[in-house]
Amino acid sequence: MVFYFRPRGWVEGKDDYIIYMGADKYENEHLIRHALPLDVWFHVDALSSAHVYLRLPEGVGMEAIPAETLEDCLQLVKANSIQGNKQNNLQVVYTPASNLRKTAAMDVGQVGFHSQARVRKAPVARRLNEIVNRLNRTKEERQVDLEAERSMYDREQRGREKARLQDEERAEREAREEQRREKERLSYDRVMLEASMTTSKQMADAYENAEDYEASCGFFLWVGGAGVGGTSF
Repeated sequence: MVFYFRPRGWVEGKDDYIIYMGADKYENEHLIRHALPLDVWFHVDALSSAHVYLRLPEGVGMEAIPAETLEDCLQLVKANSIQGNKQNNLQVVYTPASNLRKTAAMDVGQVGFHSQARVRKAPVARRLNEIVNRLNRTKEERQVDLEAERSMYDREQRGREKARLQDEERAEREAREEQRREKERLSYDRVMLEASMTTSKQMADAYENAEDYEASCGFFLWVGGAGVGGTSF
């Protein structure tokens, strides 16, 4: 059983910027295992709390979370901590769900991080009831097959990656073919230029001057209506 909340920034008809969390620490184990790479995980720092997740749109990074959406996540995770709900000036940690690390030695609901550099902290001064109450009014309980959802996502990603690689290969083939055609064209132009230069040199070698060449071709020069030299027509 998973609870879903619609924060500020959520768009109707989409799961972009939707918040979800497990009903208990055992449900949290499924969330840890099957959360999508799009998800960002939130937890009260150094205190027990719910594991709250925010699903980002495809291509949006954690640093681009809208400020109002982030505030809703911080307030919700604080409100779902028995100790944290009563405290002021606490910290909430958040990180991409893909950065969560789980080992067999860890207790139920306990996690670590692959990279501390990808972990962020945000201060929460106090509980804001208007935010918590608004979020609770959007609360929706869903029976979700998290494993199947993750498997479908992974298949779609593999399909997109396959299509991307095919597009790259096609573009590379076209580029190689264009290079081959250009090389052939340059080679043809060079051959024609060399042939032209050879013909010109042969002509120059055969005739000492232009007059000799013109005479050999039977050129006829008209002067005042009378032909001079050459062949008459």
